[in-house]
Amino acid sequence: MTLYRSAAGLPATTVGMSLGHREVGAADHWILSLDPPPALACTHLVTSPFPHVAISLAGASPVETPADLRVAADEAMNGKFGRAVVFGGSSELTGTLTVAEVLDRSVIDRVEVLGSGVADPGLRLDTRDFVRPQFRGGELVLVTMPAVGGTLVPFETRDPTPCCADHA
Repeated sequence: MTLYRSAAGLPATTVGMSLGHREVGAADHWILSLDPPPALACTHLVTSPFPHVAISLAGASPVETPADLRVAADEAMNGKFGRAVVFGGSSELTGTLTVAEVLDRSVIDRVEVLGSGVADPGLRLDTRDFVRPQFRGGELVLVTMPAVGGTLVPFETRDPTPCCADHA
């Protein structure tokens, strides 16, 4: 398995791989089943050779990518964006924490409020025990949104409502 240096700010020892997961949730489940867990694992939406979710892993035993999906693994490693599933401190981000605590307990570089910029360090964040920051410009950024009671919640939810779910 080839090791890649990523343009997305991922560690140089990261490997790109693809098993053809069609849904982000399936890729997350596979990542979370790894034992031992990786130091860092990200999902990447790719289009080659078909739309699916490729994975980048750091600090884990490489998993061979089938030859027909190698281009997707390369795309994951050379892309500009990734969605972190496992990262330094991810297991510490449960319950309600202040933004400052999120930054102190994890390798997240910044917490943003959707459409409003950087979150105030004193704001409370209800993690809902599901935190999926994004790699952007070499930084790990958690996007949040305002919630009831002046708190924040992660923008991405564990069980999102499918697009057009209420349409017949």
